Amino acid sequence: MNILRLKALLGAGCFSLALIGAAMHPAHAGGLERGGYDIDLLFDPAPVATEAEATYVMPDRKYKNALGPGGFNLGYGTTAKGAEDYWVPRIGAKAQIVQGVDCMVDYSQPWGAHVAPGIWNGAFSNIETNIKSDNYAGTCSYKMDAGKGQLRFIGGVFYQKVYGFKESLVSPLVPDFGGTGRVDLSSSGWGWRAGIAYEIPEIALRASLVYNSKVKLDNISGTLDLTNVGEGVIPIYGSTQYMPDVVELKLQSGIAPGWLAFGSIKWVDWSVLQSVPICAVGTPAALCVTGDKAHSAQLTSLDLMYRDGWTVTGGIGHKFNEEWSAAAQLSWDRGTSHGYGSQTDTWTVGGGVAYTPRPNIELRLAGAIGVMTSGHSGIVAGENGYLAGTDASYDFGNDLVTAISGGLKITF
Repeated sequence: MNILRLKALLGAGCFSLALIGAAMHPAHAGGLERGGYDIDLLFDPAPVATEAEATYVMPDRKYKNALGPGGFNLGYGTTAKGAEDYWVPRIGAKAQIVQGVDCMVDYSQPWGAHVAPGIWNGAFSNIETNIKSDNYAGTCSYKMDAGKGQLRFIGGVFYQKVYGFKESLVSPLVPDFGGTGRVDLSSSGWGWRAGIAYEIPEIALRASLVYNSKVKLDNISGTLDLTNVGEGVIPIYGSTQYMPDVVELKLQSGIAPGWLAFGSIKWVDWSVLQSVPICAVGTPAALCVTGDKAHSAQLTSLDLMYRDGWTVTGGIGHKFNEEWSAAAQLSWDRGTSHGYGSQTDTWTVGGGVAYTPRPNIELRLAGAIGVMTSGHSGIVAGENGYLAGTDASYDFGNDLVTAISGGLKITF
């Protein structure tokens, strides 16, 4: 999901107002995206720049007409809440190392998801799922004169940790629906980024193309807690998975004195995440695969069944005076769910202001509202004859998502 944000980058004789993003799982950016990747601070013209920002997202997704395994009404409830509110923080610092070379370090939470429908007809599929991430990155660039502007080459690395849990109903025979099981998993890996940008500061023109690599998670481990059904705690592992690679093209340019137009197109390879088989430690890797029971030794699985995500954004910004700037944007995100899950297409409108009380201090406040489109979640066929969605089916309507964001940037 991108973070809702507003940034004002002051150039010579003009200004550059970067994107207001609204990454709202399961609303805006699809998949497991929350903060996504952001290197905009690297372009700040100041010798040293620091920033901190946080976004609070409120998706109002609601499940209805829910049925359990086999399409039966189990009497646990046909409606449930389909997403929880969440915070997305980010902090970063950039410095000019030598003339033409800039470097940035930052901490962010690019991926995450939190759904807690509780006891409902789909409880055999999910009572609560909570996935989080931590990302520590270092990115540098080298710029050189080229024509009327500057050509910038970008490269960097990042270390990423992904972790979380899932609870579901295992046995309804335990009183008060206490027969639950819980999977706790964590993993980590490294990634890299490379890109190119061209800038003409005098007219606030910038075009950038950045690729962020996949992150290989080949050390997925954790526990399966079945103490509530008398089977104890089982050490488990998951087969090798990848967090997706990301390609993003961003464009902006001054169009009149004090006015800026901007846009972006982003592709995320979410189709790499289908169903994650989870097996007991000691199970041969060749048997820890998703498939029919004759060929798989999985104890359970984390089913995602995503397709690739696309996000298209366009907007306009205006600088009123030396202290105040504002921007507005419209975004469309193609949902990553296609028959299983509730991440359908989303349309979002965002706006915000930036206040600069001193030349080196900038305060930002932004908000957004969007519509998560309707759909149905049911059975979807995966690889090797595996069927996801057999434990629950449900509908959902056109639901609202809102967000607020605040940030502070200080330059030296």
